[in-house]
Amino acid sequence: MERIEGVAVGRCASSPYLRPLTLHYRQNGTQKSWDFMKTHDSVTILLFNSSQRSLVLVKQFRPAVYANEVERHFPGSLAAMDQDRPQVLPGALPGSVGVTYELCAGLVDQPGLSLEEVACREAWEECGYRLAPSDLRRVATYKSGVGVTGSSQTMFYAEVTDAQRDGPGGGLAEEGELIEVTHLPLDGAQAFADNPNIPKTLGVIFGVSWFLSCVAPGLGLP
Repeated sequence: MERIEGVAVGRCASSPYLRPLTLHYRQNGTQKSWDFMKTHDSVTILLFNSSQRSLVLVKQFRPAVYANEVERHFPGSLAAMDQDRPQVLPGALPGSVGVTYELCAGLVDQPGLSLEEVACREAWEECGYRLAPSDLRRVATYKSGVGVTGSSQTMFYAEVTDAQRDGPGGGLAEEGELIEVTHLPLDGAQAFADNPNIPKTLGVIFGVSWFLSCVAPGLGLP
């Protein structure tokens, strides 16, 4: 997962996942404009494995995180990349700087599927757990990336057992996914969420806090 080689950056001419646009508008009589990305909404799933008394997370390499870490360490690295052909990214860093801990998640990009059905599909593909929509508890729906995308994300919660895991997970290779399933023991969950040196998404921090406040007491967990 962390063996990253031949890194180059170029302009994104087209993408099935996002489209850069500019919104022109008048606010209180003043003409304004704002650049944004049109992208898909998404779902995320907080999984609690009661067999192992752990929260199920996924770990994967994120190219955007990696590129921004290169820019942070070597300012100006991305500034000259507005070229038709990909340019080698200077100051290569180890692949580990682009690896993050996340909740199982996925895009809502298949017409006809409910949010619950998308969540169940992602739990199977990424983590190997078989779930039905009735197994899910909706936690919250919120705006994600309000300054750039404005898309919505819905978080679900589900309790699972080892018996429900009948697949390897790891994502879909044909979609370029390479995902590692990890377990976060409950007794270390809050410290994990609070540690700024562990790269993680806001969803992990919120999910841990919500679980410890809203679920753990009802399960008789400390």
